[in-house]
Formats: sequence, structure tokens, C-alpha cells
Amino acid sequence: MQRRLALKIDVDTLRGTREGVPRLVDLLRQHEAGATFLFSLGPDHTGRALRRAFRPGFLKKVSRTSVLEHYGLKTLLYGTLLPGPDIGRKAASIMREVAAAGFETGVHTWDHVRWQDGVVGADPAWTALEMEQAVSRYREIFEQSPVVHGAAGWQMNRHALRLTQGLGYKFASDCRGTHPFMPVWQGEPVRCMQLPTTLPTLDELIGLNGVDTGNVAARLLEQTATDPRPVQVFTLHAELEGMKLAPVLAALLAGWRAQGFDLVSLGFIANRMPFASLPRHCVAMGSVPGRSGELLVQGEEFLADPDRPGPGPEAPNPLMSRAGR
Repeated sequence: MQRRLALKIDVDTLRGTREGVPRLVDLLRQHEAGATFLFSLGPDHTGRALRRAFRPGFLKKVSRTSVLEHYGLKTLLYGTLLPGPDIGRKAASIMREVAAAGFETGVHTWDHVRWQDGVVGADPAWTALEMEQAVSRYREIFEQSPVVHGAAGWQMNRHALRLTQGLGYKFASDCRGTHPFMPVWQGEPVRCMQLPTTLPTLDELIGLNGVDTGNVAARLLEQTATDPRPVQVFTLHAELEGMKLAPVLAALLAGWRAQGFDLVSLGFIANRMPFASLPRHCVAMGSVPGRSGELLVQGEEFLADPDRPGPGPEAPNPLMSRAGR
């Protein structure tokens, strides 16, 4: 069976859109690789993320992943000492150039920091407004509706999962997990395929267990060389792999080619999935090594009748370090 690895590119900031995205397009073309670019489409309020300094593990991650070096001082002041620029207004031409170059595009979020910090506890109205603004701006830029959604920080709630179906997305990559599936939240099925991120991100590896920028590509390639799964999803960031970590990405692309992977978009995989027979899995908030806080993760297979009404019991999730809520 042909092994396929989808490249999911999260674009969080104005700088990442303007500087990182064009460099990634050039690099991907050099390696004849497909990819899915997921854009933040509203205001860049990156500076407000500094409020996470009080969360367990956040400062440790900041210190080992050189956030200032990767994002730049100006970006880290957006939304605090500097007004947050509107990414979709200021960088629409770059986004359209990505689509014109033949790459798949989709929605990451409206306001990255607002979503990542607020969606888990948000109500239906708040969630719908954020998602509808993003869809509206995407349509304005690309003159068509988005087909793929990839949540900022893998942060979701029940209403957001419902809206991936309600807003017409054909597939999504909102969580971490092991293989493609149809999601079930506390017994409620959602008819929007999830293609979870299956591999650790570079910022989850660097600075831990002797891994640095010089050997992180080799460490990740060791993992994919021995992993028999035919489908993998790797999430990268325009602000990291599109800039300072571009040499690392180049090494990964060459290495994955040598391992026999087709490097493709999320849509390439989704369009080849047997929608009707995909397994259903519970999803819940949990954690993954190397990343602070909780995020949406794929759990055990849901074996009850998926079409029964009302909430049901939530299966335990073997990927989580502690029970989901």
C-alpha cells in the first residue's frame, strides 16, 4: 500500500502569511510536495497570548522554542501595545497566490488567540460568530466556500464540531490522533471527517530529550521510518518551518521522499477515504507530550449505535495523560 503523508500548514500571524508562506510555497515546489494551507483570516492579536504565561508549562515551552526569535518583537506586541492588523485584509493577495500555485487552502481561525484561549468554554453564539466570520472572509478572498477546517491550537468545543458539519466543511483536522475517523462527542455523532495530526510538531520535540534544531529532523524521520501506518498528518507553522526552521523542513521533505511517502494535501487523503465505512471515535480534551495545556484528541472507537439521539457515555481516551472533561 502506498504511504501518504499530508502536510498541514497552520498560518497564525500576519508576518507568517507575508514572509513564511511564500517561502513554504517555493520549498514545497522544489520537493514536488502537496500541502494544505490553513489561514488565520481576521485580526492578529498574537501579543495577547502572553496571558498564557500563568498556565503550567507555558513559560518552559517559550524558553526552549525561542518564541521571540521566531515571531519577532512587533508580532508579539500586536493586540497589546500595537493594534492588531487584519490579516485577511492585508495579505489577501498572498493567500490567493497560494491557491493559484495549486495548493489547497482552508480555514484555521478568525482571531487565533481569541479562539485558542476562549473556545473551550464558549457558548453556541460566540462559537458561531467566530466560525462564520472566518467563512465569510474566506469566501471574500477566494470567491468560494472553504472545504477544510483546522482549529487553532487543536482547540474545539461541541458547538464548533457541530458547525464543521453545519457550515458545509467536507473534512477537518481539528485534533490529535492516530488515523482518519468520524468524531463522536459524548455520544453525539458529527458528520464531518477528521484527519487528525498524527506526528509530533517540531516545537513539541525541540528542547526535550536531547533534541535540538540540528537533530530534530533525524529524530522525526526515525519515527516515521518504523511506523507502519499508511496515512500520516504532520502539522507545521508558517512562522517556524517557513522561516528559521526551513532547513529542518527541507531535510524532512527529502527524508520522507526517501522513505517512500507521497507528500500530499489533506484533501488528497480525504477524497480517498471510504466515508461510509470510516470508524467512529470519541473525542475529548486531553494532552500530548511536549505541549502545554489541553487540546482535542481522538479516543477509543465508539461502538454504540451512532445515530441514536441524545448524549451517551464518553469512552476513555488512551491518548490522554488524564481524563477528558
